[in-house]
Amino acid sequence: MSKTPLIASPARTQAIINRYGLNIKKSLGQNFLTDINILEHIVQAADLSPKDNVIEIGPGIGALTEFLAQNAHQVLAFEIDDQLVPILGETLAQYDNITVINQDILQANLPQLIAEHFEPDRPLKLVANLPYYITTPILMNVLQSGLHFDAITVMMQKEVADRLVAVPGTKAYGSLSIAVQYQTEAKVSFTVPRTAFIPQPNVDSAIVTMTKREPFNPAPFDEKAFTKFVKGSFLHRRKSFWNNLLAMFGKDSDVKTRLTNVLERVRISPSIRSEKLTIPQFIELVNALHEEGLL
Repeated sequence: MSKTPLIASPARTQAIINRYGLNIKKSLGQNFLTDINILEHIVQAADLSPKDNVIEIGPGIGALTEFLAQNAHQVLAFEIDDQLVPILGETLAQYDNITVINQDILQANLPQLIAEHFEPDRPLKLVANLPYYITTPILMNVLQSGLHFDAITVMMQKEVADRLVAVPGTKAYGSLSIAVQYQTEAKVSFTVPRTAFIPQPNVDSAIVTMTKREPFNPAPFDEKAFTKFVKGSFLHRRKSFWNNLLAMFGKDSDVKTRLTNVLERVRISPSIRSEKLTIPQFIELVNALHEEGLL
């Protein structure tokens, strides 16, 4: 008896699409990966082992899910598209370590679902080909969930990946870079050409791996205030940091005086651009603004 080809093989992917008359939804960012070598590289980048519990977001027809099931202990996959859930039930039928939940990941109670479906005290990893239209909200939701992920390995639009790993002083560096790098050590593992998908997206992709970093010391007095301040600092990228501060705090003469005092105390020029500031500098600023009674 011949072995069933992997879901990701181009012929089987097309056969699944044809068999089910699959309506591929661009609105949900559906592009099915058909390069087995890339899937093997994703598993390697995630450093998966048989002891790992894995969360997947957007399994599609199960190409990556199959590789996760073969290399991890248990897989919990979130699929928002109703039409794909029964298809996944068939394409992944031979695996008994996969649970597919028909739910929007942004609406899911992740800690509760993980407690219900995973054995405790196992490494927890997130491995996914994220829908491009909603990559940032998903990442922020995961990072703010309070869960400890041993590693996050996700595919995304290459332009977004570049922003995640950008360093101060570069065009790509911004509030998203800081939000991710405040919590994790992020690196681009490798790029993925658009030709690896059916249908082909309009852009190339990249695999980003994130691991938990040691907390910054000193820490911001309040993380929500820190996040809000960083976002405000990049609201008008072409303007100076001083102009962004005035947009956040107002132009009252007393406020200007107090802002000037803070900048002098932390040795930051008002004419600097926000993208020049490092995370420790942003933390120092937020704490100084709090001490000045402005935050």
